[in-house]
Amino acid sequence: MERESFEDNEVAALLNQYFISIKVDREERPDIDHLYMEFCQALTGSGGWPLTIIMTPDKKPFFTGTYFPKTRRYGRQGLMEILEQIGTLWETNEQKLRQSADEILEAIHSQQSDDLSEFERGINKYLGANNGEDIKAWGTKLVEGAYERLAQSFDSRFGGFGRAPKFPTPHTLGFLLRYGLDRSNNDAYKIVQKTLDGMSNGGIYDHIGFGFSRYSTDEMWLVPHFEKMLYDNALLTIAYLENYQLQHNPRDVEKAEEILEYVQRDMTSPAGGFYSAEDADSEGEEGKFYVWTPEEVIQVLGEETGNLFCKAYDITTEGNFEEKNIPNLLKGNWERLCSEKNITLEQLKQILNQARLQ
Repeated sequence: MERESFEDNEVAALLNQYFISIKVDREERPDIDHLYMEFCQALTGSGGWPLTIIMTPDKKPFFTGTYFPKTRRYGRQGLMEILEQIGTLWETNEQKLRQSADEILEAIHSQQSDDLSEFERGINKYLGANNGEDIKAWGTKLVEGAYERLAQSFDSRFGGFGRAPKFPTPHTLGFLLRYGLDRSNNDAYKIVQKTLDGMSNGGIYDHIGFGFSRYSTDEMWLVPHFEKMLYDNALLTIAYLENYQLQHNPRDVEKAEEILEYVQRDMTSPAGGFYSAEDADSEGEEGKFYVWTPEEVIQVLGEETGNLFCKAYDITTEGNFEEKNIPNLLKGNWERLCSEKNITLEQLKQILNQARLQ
């Protein structure tokens, strides 16, 4: 957002026209970050950075989100549209926005108060319990409530939870697997499988060199924030292996092995230990290392094989990311194409990865 929007003259003009802009260093002011991150999570169901907050002059927030592109992209509203709409509304109906801010804060405080009261009742019950049954009943209620909230926010079309941006949240998947096992609940298993499949087919997964990016900027897991984190890949390895233990999908083992291959190859230091992350930017451009044109693929693989790979991994002339392509399997035609041509895509990916390293 810094490069796309905050350093952009068009965005700056809108910000200066309608707003007083404040950029907070969350490392120096974790107290401010914590306050508004709680607001973002309460209002949207998720959080993350960059954290975008719009508030009234008396510091009452009424709009929040994380990353917004400069203009509408991948079905997501752009920052300029948001700024224009809110700025115009403030000029024409300031009272409505102020009232909205008051109502949002009141609703959040009420919800937090209810949650706290339930927690306090549980703690009091725990402290005053004469036997284990009261404690078990309270624990069961918390577990059931957690499952119900996740089931409600589950995206049955693409997998994952809530709206874009979407994070992998492997710890959530681990909870659902244990819930499904304990309750013999197949719906919990289906949620996990759909999410793992959606992520592994999408562009959030690096199909050429393996490993997962930090999060997806869109709801269908296509366009990632290209940064790769060691801990995300560690936890996702566990999620794929645990799901295999319960659901026996061979693709889950394949994905776990690929992640570990990536970590051993690219995230392991010759001096010992592991690197914590890979930057999203290459030569000053986010994702430049990871995107392809059909011509680049054909130059490496030859025309016939290159065209097959492009068809399998949705690499087109139009592009799916800034006129280039993030390889993905969301259209699901790769297995059929491979069987028809009797070709192993694994070998082609190794060749492309070697070319990409140049």
